[in-house]
Amino acid sequence: MHSQAPDVGVPPLLDALRSGTALLHVALEKRLPFFAPRLDADWYQRVLQAYYGFYRPIEARLHDGGLIPIGFDQALRAKTPTLRNDLNALGLSDEAISALSQCPSLPHLDTPAACLGALYVLEGATLGGQILRREMAQRLALNADNGGAFLNVYGTETGRRWKRFLDYLADVPLAPPRPPAGRGCGALDIQLF
Repeated sequence: MHSQAPDVGVPPLLDALRSGTALLHVALEKRLPFFAPRLDADWYQRVLQAYYGFYRPIEARLHDGGLIPIGFDQALRAKTPTLRNDLNALGLSDEAISALSQCPSLPHLDTPAACLGALYVLEGATLGGQILRREMAQRLALNADNGGAFLNVYGTETGRRWKRFLDYLADVPLAPPRPPAGRGCGALDIQLF
């Protein structure tokens, strides 16, 4: 095993987010069913329903919390409407979608840093959706018109929006880290102005 050289140009916040989420990222990838041999249209629909049950409440909490530092366009980056459209395209009615279970255990989004961490995960998942989009197009013939738009929610803008998000993170003013007070998220416990 070789060690990676540190990326000298990486802003401290991005470096902290990457290192703080790396193990969770690997564990989640192993659990996702997108590459499972038995994945079919019904299973895909159940996965999208679960995504909707997570994205709807977390996006609402991020929006309502008012703690995201200035410069992030939540309306431009909302995924819930696209998930709803995909579920409609897959045959679910608006009533059935509204009745879907919502995730009761969301991350604590009580600081700007926690919000930035959540946004990093959501935006990173959007970038990763490009790989999943190609797999679902090949295996299930899904595209933006028949239930696969969420996996390509930004379309041709995906790479540029990821870069702009990283630039946004780099521009967020950070205060020097405070000593731990018995509470926090390790590498993600960053204080903002």
